[in-house]
Amino acid sequence: MDTLSNSFLGLVKIMDELREQCPWDKKQTIDTLRPLTIEETYELADAITEHDWKGIKEELGDILLHLLFYAKIGSEQNQFTLEEVIDGISAKLVHRHPHIYGDVKVADEDEVKRNWEKLKLKEGKKSVLGGVPPSLPAIVKATRIQEKAKQVGFEWDNKEDVWKKVEEELGELQEAVSGGKQSEIEDEFGDVLFSLANYARFLQIDAEGSLEKTNKKFIRRFQEMESVALSSGKQLSSMSLEEMDAIWNQVKLQMKNS
Repeated sequence: MDTLSNSFLGLVKIMDELREQCPWDKKQTIDTLRPLTIEETYELADAITEHDWKGIKEELGDILLHLLFYAKIGSEQNQFTLEEVIDGISAKLVHRHPHIYGDVKVADEDEVKRNWEKLKLKEGKKSVLGGVPPSLPAIVKATRIQEKAKQVGFEWDNKEDVWKKVEEELGELQEAVSGGKQSEIEDEFGDVLFSLANYARFLQIDAEGSLEKTNKKFIRRFQEMESVALSSGKQLSSMSLEEMDAIWNQVKLQMKNS
């Protein structure tokens, strides 16, 4: 047996032992694990955003443990086994990659994706959008919806037309703001965000990842601004907007040059 197999089976054995002997592990259910799994997934996402390879390795291990935990509970409940999980994804991958495991010819990545969606519909999916998880963060969900719609040809021709749509939606938002009706403002604001997510896709940018990088950048700058204020014996809450803006620009310049 090779090293990878030994490592995997060793982890499976640890999971079995923890489930049998550890009071905390024995109490867990799929419902109690769910929020913890979501947290671990976000921690992995944070590590990826930071290109923290050490963190990525650690978080992958945590998620792998969670996957084994769910498989263990599934086996206990006579729902499925770990072997069935592995065999299921293996069979699915082979079936959905006929250009690798069959005689289908594809020209590029886009054709692979289109074939993937067609195969899923043949497997019983009622809509190409049916595979988009309802609980996804909104920006991520918008991107996934747009990507899936593309696979059946519902797509803009070029990024210039997409930007025109962004401008159109911005104009409609301004009209709604002028009208003062809150529900219409909310609708139009959502349309702007959706069209911007679409534009990001055409620019080959991850909209969610870009926004998260901006969040992190703002946090770093704001915290440094707090430090600068404290070093001069002041709290931000006691400063004027003009004073804070001056420090902000100073911090921004320092961080850009560092």
